[in-house]
Amino acid sequence: MDILTLVIAFIIILIGAELFTNGIEWFGRKLELAEGAVGSVLAAVGTALPETMIPIIAILFATGESSNEVGVGAILGAPFMLSTLAMFVTGIAVLHVARRRSDGDVMRVDTGVLAHDMRYFAIAYAIAIGAAFLPLEPVWLKWIVAVVLIGIYAWYVKGHFEADPDVDADDLAPLRFHRLDRNSHRADPVVPRLRVINVQVAVALGLIVLGAVFFVNAVDHLARQMNVDSTLLALVIAPIATELPEKFNSVIWVRQGKDTLAMGNITGAMVFQSTIPTVVALVFASSTWVATSGSYVAFASAGIAFLSSAVIFIPMARRGVLRGRSLLIGGVFYSAYLLLVIAVVSGAIG
Repeated sequence: MDILTLVIAFIIILIGAELFTNGIEWFGRKLELAEGAVGSVLAAVGTALPETMIPIIAILFATGESSNEVGVGAILGAPFMLSTLAMFVTGIAVLHVARRRSDGDVMRVDTGVLAHDMRYFAIAYAIAIGAAFLPLEPVWLKWIVAVVLIGIYAWYVKGHFEADPDVDADDLAPLRFHRLDRNSHRADPVVPRLRVINVQVAVALGLIVLGAVFFVNAVDHLARQMNVDSTLLALVIAPIATELPEKFNSVIWVRQGKDTLAMGNITGAMVFQSTIPTVVALVFASSTWVATSGSYVAFASAGIAFLSSAVIFIPMARRGVLRGRSLLIGGVFYSAYLLLVIAVVSGAIG
């Protein structure tokens, strides 16, 4: 039953991702937004819901210090997974379609948009990690950091929404829910009404969240049946499941040749995850957002996220070109962290 649940949940997430990418593009088109705003803000926030809700629920509604630790670990792990495994999967997708492209694995991205995202990520995540080294008292110190992080994300969103629109309706596939539009028989049936687009996006997000919840529960149950260590489950296995929406969305957009949306979906989620969920941890679990000797494995993921991002995006900023093969380095960093976690778990068991 767990395996069947995994398969069904996988299909649900895939359907939700396909509906979401289609719907969010039309949403951006109706509001005349730039690709950066669509991919790095709207798509990034929408598909970040599954992994964002887990730590927020753990911190706000669960009881006990261990719940706060689970939430903080999930918040730290999200940018790590995006900067390593999600990059690797996207790179594989680019190499797969490179055979059909005249420019090979050179990604058709707006490097300015991605550089903009990574600058904000580096600043916000550095501030968030730095807050872990602040003293527990006075508490208002971390509250100040929380306000700063909210301000950074608000300014980041403002920059994307003020960019010139560059989404053309001719480049979009028909809205999947276009039959719900009562005006589809009129002279311009191609452009759907906003309310119909909203319905499709809402349904897509519901499917993504539902599929992610069932997927994580099935993975958790299987892992416990196979006596997988809880640390390995929390730091490695569960985050893979919760990051599925971003991976699916990026693969779909790469196959359609919309590389800026594919990458912006990931880099925008990194900015979001380093700010808003971190604010929740700083305000409601400030005593847990502390760097200690027992939390070095979780905080090591933050260091790896910085390294992986630097290796991928600094050369891109210098050359003005991003290749699919460059994203594969994320898999190397992910494997290194996996080996670290396994070593720690094995040592703890021994």
